[in-house]
Amino acid sequence: MSASAVLLAATEGGIIGDGRTGANLALAAGALGLAVGWLARSRAGRRGSAGNARTGGLAAIAVGAVAAVLAVLHLATVSGGPGTGNGLVGALVAVPLGLGAVLLGRRALRGRSVR
Repeated sequence: MSASAVLLAATEGGIIGDGRTGANLALAAGALGLAVGWLARSRAGRRGSAGNARTGGLAAIAVGAVAAVLAVLHLATVSGGPGTGNGLVGALVAVPLGLGAVLLGRRALRGRSVR
């Protein structure tokens, strides 16, 4: 299987579970990206840990981008509307979580402190 086929099957829930699996995976990645981005952004204001803030910022950008892409793939392949159990609402929530993680990671790379 190619990487794109694996991602498509994962977003549809065909590999590890029902239709909500792809949305839940995107939600978890988005929440993780937000947490990492928030920690990196809080470290960016401190003097001695610029390297940690940079690493955390890059990680938040990467995880947030993966979350947003998985959510959009899930939205593109889901059948049915909200309330059908296919994870449509979860994917809709995961898109801004992933984008928020990307923005927090970017702000951490710029070195702005939390205030």
